[in-house]
Amino acid sequence: MAGSAWAAHGYALWGDLQYPPGFAHFSYVNPAAPKGGELRLVSNLRVSTFDKYNPFTVKGSAPAYLSSLLFDSLLAGALDETAAGYGLLAKDVSVSADGLSATFVLRTEARFHNGDPVLARDVKHSFDMLKGPLASPGFRTLLEDVVGVEVLDERTVRYRFAKPNRDLPLTVGGLPVFSHRWGEEGGKPKPFDQIVMDIPIGSGPYKVGPVNFGKDITYVRDPQYWARDLNVRRGTANFDRITVKIYKDSTARLEALKAGEFDLMRFFSAGDWARRVTGRKFDSGELVKAEFKHRLPTGFQSYVLNTRKPLLQDVRVRQALGLALDYEWMNRQMFYGAYQRVQGLFGNTDCQATGLPPEQELALLNPWRGKVPDAAFGNMAIPPRTDGEDSLRNNLRKAQALLKEAGWTYRDGALRNAKGQAFELEYLDSNEAGARVVTPWARNLEKIGVTLKFRPVDFALYQQRLQKFEFDITSIAYAGTQNPGQEFVDLFSSKAADQEDSGNLSGIKSPAVDALIQHMTGAKSKAALLPACRALDRVIAHSHVLVPQWSAATHRIAYNAWRLEKPAQMPPYAQGEGWAIDTWWAKP
Repeated sequence: MAGSAWAAHGYALWGDLQYPPGFAHFSYVNPAAPKGGELRLVSNLRVSTFDKYNPFTVKGSAPAYLSSLLFDSLLAGALDETAAGYGLLAKDVSVSADGLSATFVLRTEARFHNGDPVLARDVKHSFDMLKGPLASPGFRTLLEDVVGVEVLDERTVRYRFAKPNRDLPLTVGGLPVFSHRWGEEGGKPKPFDQIVMDIPIGSGPYKVGPVNFGKDITYVRDPQYWARDLNVRRGTANFDRITVKIYKDSTARLEALKAGEFDLMRFFSAGDWARRVTGRKFDSGELVKAEFKHRLPTGFQSYVLNTRKPLLQDVRVRQALGLALDYEWMNRQMFYGAYQRVQGLFGNTDCQATGLPPEQELALLNPWRGKVPDAAFGNMAIPPRTDGEDSLRNNLRKAQALLKEAGWTYRDGALRNAKGQAFELEYLDSNEAGARVVTPWARNLEKIGVTLKFRPVDFALYQQRLQKFEFDITSIAYAGTQNPGQEFVDLFSSKAADQEDSGNLSGIKSPAVDALIQHMTGAKSKAALLPACRALDRVIAHSHVLVPQWSAATHRIAYNAWRLEKPAQMPPYAQGEGWAIDTWWAKP
């Protein structure tokens, strides 16, 4: 393509693709893996049922794994490489020299499940629907700098960008593509939010099969899947059927695993993993417990403090709440030492901020002196500890001092502000079992006069209240990334703070944060990216809108070794059960 800065079989954020043109398959798959059999696993969602097949709209709940199994995208990522995508629906990608457009040429063999070819009009239709007003607003934020899509010919599309952003070709290359016929009635399209129970018309390796509402859904492998012999798909999608079972609580799930109702489950509870993953099938070797070490970013699973609430608008108050969390005691007494403390937004990546900010970071922070916490110009915030030279008693004293500075004093049997209002907060959760983890924190807060009430609600109401920001504190497991980009606009920008159903649950509104995110998304090299993301890390950490929780360095998976076979090694960036769905196979 004339004037291209990049034209290849894939796209890499920083210019180097691990796999050359014409590669046979990804190195972590078994290209000769047999097709057949069934993978039975448990839903990874909190919802106890589903009521729609459209995973891209706000209302309702779609089945687990539907989007990744049914919808192909222009590019496919590799599980042993970061910040790169290889041609799936697209046979090549070209990025203009000015960085303001990316052009994709579709493969002639690409087909939807109904037999129709995947054409440029379908790519444009999918983008228009996802960025439109009837899709989840997170897509609009993600695609804010994508001006639009041009259909150049039947199988060529060009995405146009508002400004150069090296991440955008990967962003648009990873979007799901669906047929423009999905949701048509009498040849006329329905509004996107009215496409609810219409069976999706995708081009992925699986279709929707038998469904027992409230119990399970089975995805059936398409034997005519157009990409079954393509290099990015060889050795994947090996099961004829993938059945996802739904249980109403964690106890029922665990007992069903032990009874052999399904074959694979990923564990997030250290207590379950250490004490309750036992029984006859484990003793016989039919079920196996295994920990698979990964190199994924830690993410920033956190308690989120909603700064829209008056009681949580003072940074000193928020810092005091964090001082009352005794992570070391919890890890020792409740988690069996299985976790490590979350450190900022970018733990286990090059973007993680440490120590004092160097010159490049200060250059980005200095224009905002007086508008961000002064502490952001000092050492990176480290979550308070209660071991070694520190103790919970000392931390609670510091918390009391901060609360007093913020105007809270103990009188008339409660911690009160100048208006006489008692300091009471509500912790919102969709799982009653969450009380076990939050109770020690609530107990410590009680010692400094703060009342934290646990409020469990069903998942539908929980989701609704998060969408409308009707909560004081909740817990969210944010995924990590090696290459932060436009998704941080949704998580922390001022614009997203006022947008219902956005990812900015903390409500932080800071022109400094907005500017740092712009520097980060506009970086033209990794050398420019790192100071921007590290400066952002410092500002968010010292704003104390998140109370860091914990992360695991391994995927804890129990699986049926008599029914399932797996590749010799897990690729370093695999997401737990996604690795099994993608690359494992059924034993003959």
